[in-house]
Amino acid sequence: MAKRKAKRSVPKATSFSPAARLRQALSKRRKAELVDLLVDLATDDSALFRRLTAQFEVTFPPQELVAATGRAIADATDFDEREINRNFSYDDAAYDEIKRNFRRLIALGQLGSAMDLALKLMDEGSYQVEMSDEGLMSYDIEECLAVVIKALWKCDLPPTEITAWCSKMLKKDRVGFIGTDALQSLRARFTS
Repeated sequence: MAKRKAKRSVPKATSFSPAARLRQALSKRRKAELVDLLVDLATDDSALFRRLTAQFEVTFPPQELVAATGRAIADATDFDEREINRNFSYDDAAYDEIKRNFRRLIALGQLGSAMDLALKLMDEGSYQVEMSDEGLMSYDIEECLAVVIKALWKCDLPPTEITAWCSKMLKKDRVGFIGTDALQSLRARFTS
């Protein structure tokens, strides 16, 4: 009868996970060193930057908020043109940032800036929807635009300015269905 080979001994798994080891190593560092590291990492990674600024409720002056929103629109609407007519992935967190920043801009009295950025979002976002297979991101775009549209219902801007903006938004919509009902309803309110 053949002898059975002895089983190889396999080292036992440690109770520490890689995340626990990282936590242990980071806890030995000074606060200033960790802050510098986080800022460096966030500077190179816009998704991490957005996550940290949202997590720690970082406030920005209006000009920086406009620039940050423009970057978020670029990130949200970016896609690989080799994936046209496919159900490609997109940066959902960037759309959340746009919506959050629209609210912040409006609270700071910067409705005009939010309106300009909404035009940019409609232009670039509807192109993204047009190039995708199912246009799933259209819901995210509509949620962002709803913040601005809601503010326009309550604002004291001249009606001609609001109706002109609605017309520009409808013209920028390359697919013809993003926020159409809300925009037409808002425009009708001021043209009746």
